[in-house]
Amino acid sequence: MPTSHATVQTEDGVCAVTLHTPAEQGSWPAVIFYPDAGGVREVFVAMADRLAGLGYAVLLPDVYYRAGGYAPFDVATAFDDPAERERLFTLMQSLTAERIVSDANAFLAFLADRPEVSGDRVGTTGYCMGGRISLIVAGNRPDRIAAAASFHGGFLAAADQPDSPHLLADRISANVLVAAAENDDSFPLDQQERLEQALTAAGVPHSIEVYPAGHGFAVPDNPTYDTAAFERHWTALADLYAKSLAG
Repeated sequence: MPTSHATVQTEDGVCAVTLHTPAEQGSWPAVIFYPDAGGVREVFVAMADRLAGLGYAVLLPDVYYRAGGYAPFDVATAFDDPAERERLFTLMQSLTAERIVSDANAFLAFLADRPEVSGDRVGTTGYCMGGRISLIVAGNRPDRIAAAASFHGGFLAAADQPDSPHLLADRISANVLVAAAENDDSFPLDQQERLEQALTAAGVPHSIEVYPAGHGFAVPDNPTYDTAAFERHWTALADLYAKSLAG
């Protein structure tokens, strides 16, 4: 798929992004594509290309741009190596809700000026850490986000976190899709129930499903990658965006 390399000026610096579009000429609804804790790497470039092929202009941002460059992670070993785990968690924890929203505002402004993008209704999707980001953005920019998806996202409804996404439910105007992993300590049953209750009480159209696969099922370089769950997630994402972003 055609890919444009660009930079987005944010409040904190310059964020490198790629914009993936369908092969034919035209303009399409935009999607912001948030990676997992391992950050942008070839597997997410390939996934952004696949989503673009469904008829979307897909923005893939370097969410860790504030680090000023960092060595890529091997997600197969990063969580087992103490030094790599510490490095990974330091980067993850640098993405506060305030920074997430600030960056999203810059991404949305960038997309509004791109000729490859049609309309102002934008989708978000994310994996693991990115799934949480996807919902935070939806709750803070209801004027722009029409569809928000989270795949094996963690801490979506943590009772002890004041910036938990479920607390934004009454501000969300998007259609929400949450695909959880089974036996996921970062999104256990109590959080699933809390998120369900919050979205239902707020009247948010949503679906929360548990896929029969482990955390990380939708990212091919993850040790817990599951082919059937991966393909199921593409079908669910295509249905969400066809319903929410078309027209």
